Amino acid sequence: MKVALKGHGHDVVLELEAGSTIRQALDKAGIHPSTVLVSHEEKILPHTTVLNGDVNFELIVVSSGG
Repeated sequence: MKVALKGHGHDVVLELEAGSTIRQALDKAGIHPSTVLVSHEEKILPHTTVLNGDVNFELIVVSSGG
């Protein structure tokens, strides 16, 4: 299946096996999971979400500081 990750400097399309998770997609793309939130249709999804078909995700960069 194809998983697209787009937003804030990232524009990646990956080929993954059905049953993979968002975390696995991020790892394969070289994106550290703690640095982004992943949304689909304006809903934030947990990185443990299991993927079963082609999907496009928007990445929202998390920034912190003090």
